[in-house]
Amino acid sequence: MKAETIRTTLTIPKELLEATDKAVLEGKAKSRNDFVVQALKRELAAQKRAEIDAALAEMAKDPDYQTEVLKMEAEFATAQWEALQLGESPR
Repeated sequence: MKAETIRTTLTIPKELLEATDKAVLEGKAKSRNDFVVQALKRELAAQKRAEIDAALAEMAKDPDYQTEVLKMEAEFATAQWEALQLGESPR
């Protein structure tokens, strides 16, 4: 299923357009449009990863979260040990 598209106009530095055209000529993208779409997807994914990393960093500072993690680790310690032993057993 093809995604809905919308035509727009971008104003970018000349050097970026030239580099984009070079990448297209080298086969790194099918077209200028494809190159820009790929770049936008990568940038949006990087921003999403940064948001997740920031949330995880905040969780690391949260004493309630840390208490919960330690509780879960204690609850699963036996299962983890059993799994480790099974993984080390000769077959």
